[in-house]
Amino acid sequence: MSITNHTNEDPWYVHVALYVVIAILTVILIKVAIIDPKNIMEREAYYKKEARLRMTNLKQAEILWQKKHGSFTSNLDELINFIKNDKFVDSIVNSVDPLTNKSSNPFVKLSHGEFTPDSLYRTPKSQQIFILKIDSSEVVDSVFTPQKKFLRTERRIVKGTRYYIEDPDGYGTVGSLDNDALKNTASWE
Repeated sequence: MSITNHTNEDPWYVHVALYVVIAILTVILIKVAIIDPKNIMEREAYYKKEARLRMTNLKQAEILWQKKHGSFTSNLDELINFIKNDKFVDSIVNSVDPLTNKSSNPFVKLSHGEFTPDSLYRTPKSQQIFILKIDSSEVVDSVFTPQKKFLRTERRIVKGTRYYIEDPDGYGTVGSLDNDALKNTASWE
């Protein structure tokens, strides 16, 4: 009977290579499981905050448009040009409340620290245009003579008594086309 002393030792460089592979896989796992999701969540939080700030400014622009024109608008180009160029808006933005001595500017600063009207065209995440709609309804009026005799029925279309702003990325809405109680209400408030 012969006893063979057989040791199965791998060369040292195989062990070093395995330790290097384990270290690399650990780094990749930490990046994929911890760092990347954190960055994604931070970006999502930024997109959500920025989109809501922009929709708040669009709401304020619609309110100013209605004060000047008597109805809301669904034309985003007209609304943003109104903010940028109208003297009525400029007078409100640059005015000071006499009681509190604070600015009467209805627009909020965006995440980068200032209000820029051109940023209101598109959502921060996908760069899609914000969805802006107004209602239209038919109003029927009856016309009577001074002697209370019925003359005729008048029908007219009324547009822009309510508005609706939606972020196509799903970060919220402002207003309602169906409910006056939600006219200037944001979905996140």
